[in-house]
Amino acid sequence: MSDKTLTLLGFASKARKLSYGFSAVLESLNQNKVRLIVAASDLSEKTLKEAVFHAEKKNIEVLRLKTADIFVLSKAIGRKCGIVAVNDDGFAKAIKEDFLNDQ
Repeated sequence: MSDKTLTLLGFASKARKLSYGFSAVLESLNQNKVRLIVAASDLSEKTLKEAVFHAEKKNIEVLRLKTADIFVLSKAIGRKCGIVAVNDDGFAKAIKEDFLNDQ
């Protein structure tokens, strides 16, 4: 994962295009706002598994950051959390492209 992904998440946060935390992610999923879900590397397996379960119902991709733990993700977005939903097509597309190019 590159710094560009974290920068894009920071921009999305400033643009108010993120939902922060598991509950907000589920709420946004139910409202069909979510375009992508991003999880920190040290998010609990139980939480990640449940997020993936709900995301698959809506055909939404879940990306797990390999090198960004909750602290790093929180610093990038300006709020403490380990999972976020990206609620904008442009940001979601850019984050997916950077994530896939980095692998």
